[in-house]
Amino acid sequence: MVPAAAAHDGATHGERLMLVMHDVCVDMGRLRLGPIHLRLAAGERVAILGPSGAGKSTLLRLMARELRPSRGEVLLDRRPLAHWSASDLARRRAVLPQQHGVAFGLPVELVVALGRVARQSDGRQDCIVQEALAQAQAEHLQGRRFDTLSGGEQARVQLARVLAQVWDERDGLLLVDEPLAAMDPGLTLSLMQSMRRFAAARGHALVAVLHDLNLAMNHFDRLWMVKDGQLIADCDAVPATVPLLEQLYGTRLRLLQDQHGMAVLPVMGREVPLTGTHAQAQEPLQQTLHAMEARR
Repeated sequence: MVPAAAAHDGATHGERLMLVMHDVCVDMGRLRLGPIHLRLAAGERVAILGPSGAGKSTLLRLMARELRPSRGEVLLDRRPLAHWSASDLARRRAVLPQQHGVAFGLPVELVVALGRVARQSDGRQDCIVQEALAQAQAEHLQGRRFDTLSGGEQARVQLARVLAQVWDERDGLLLVDEPLAAMDPGLTLSLMQSMRRFAAARGHALVAVLHDLNLAMNHFDRLWMVKDGQLIADCDAVPATVPLLEQLYGTRLRLLQDQHGMAVLPVMGREVPLTGTHAQAQEPLQQTLHAMEARR
């Protein structure tokens, strides 16, 4: 099988290479992830897609150094991630986990300010906290206790914390796990646009674990598709990737497209057969990858 990394080498148009994963594996009992080979350039937006339990969050945690690989190496700015000090790493990358629990009834402003703890003599902290809350459309939650907020409100406050953490950094790394899962459609679109503008203005790379295919197709440059602990595709987020998505999720999809963007809808009652060995199941996917490469 052709490695997924062959579909996209990253940093091919003069961008600065930020993060590299080389031959990375991790064994977590029932889930074994890898080997993973990935490249991420500064300023790129990448969505990680895959079925539940495929290893998406595990991949994100490896990039965040919340997990250590059992084999291989993760490099950030050509330095092994393991060699970064905790304070230097906290200034350079910010992580929004899937769970937002805080053990105590902290004020909203303090939760956001926690993103700034790695910065000494931070005279702009109060101002940045206010601006980050505004970016996350959570300024109306000031003065509230975090543990009294709804799930969607907590998610916005935690997003503000992440933005505050890398507010005055350049070419940083934003790692977010289902950042908009508890949002209504209008708020989802507004916050996605806010994250895009924030990252673009500072040159930050944005990597997001998503289940929403429409967000992935419309707001991200590239897709990393993960299934059964394997990276099965690394490709541009374009309509041609629909056959890959069908293989990834085992269901037929319908693509709707106009001047406003794309929408991918499942076709009810029409499953993609995935019988046979893992390698056999990947053959249509790899054929599509080769066809995409030939058109470039």
